[in-house]
Amino acid sequence: MPKIGIIVGSTRPGRRGRAVAEWVASVAAQERPTADFEIVDLADFALPLLDETHPAASGLYGNAHTTRWAEVIARYDGFVFVTPEYNRSIPGALKNALDFIYAEWNNKAAGIVGYGLHGATRAAEHLRLILAELKVATVRTQVALSLHDDFTFSVPTEPGVLAPGPHQRKTLAALLDDVVVWSRALQPVREGALA
Repeated sequence: MPKIGIIVGSTRPGRRGRAVAEWVASVAAQERPTADFEIVDLADFALPLLDETHPAASGLYGNAHTTRWAEVIARYDGFVFVTPEYNRSIPGALKNALDFIYAEWNNKAAGIVGYGLHGATRAAEHLRLILAELKVATVRTQVALSLHDDFTFSVPTEPGVLAPGPHQRKTLAALLDDVVVWSRALQPVREGALA
């Protein structure tokens, strides 16, 4: 059974990302029991700004936090990235986490669930470019949660409550199917790379 990591891409206090990741995990558990989905929260790793002496592609990781991060990511066959949009891109914490390691990302599949004023579509496109460089195959299906339509707010300055429309759940289910299928399809490629 493929193992899929749901990566929470923001570490900001008051973020909405954890709630979105929990929704993804809930839908996955209910509708897609063909894979094992787990939340990987960047906030739990407290990675500093990239502090490795050697480039990630060398595989020469010198710090314990890098080795720990690499071991966690290596366990997964695919990913669902949950990202907001910060200034037309992904959060710095997510870019930093991607840059720390290299081979552990290679030959795996990923889907993107974005959230923001415009569904984080620009951040998702930027993330696709980064993932391509890391040899991660991104699926076409994408969830774009709008702060206007998919969250309810009692106080405008609070994070709000996630309330995605029914069409979002359907799109998410399709995304999860795609990630699972592509993760399985890439397994021989991963195994060949290790041989």
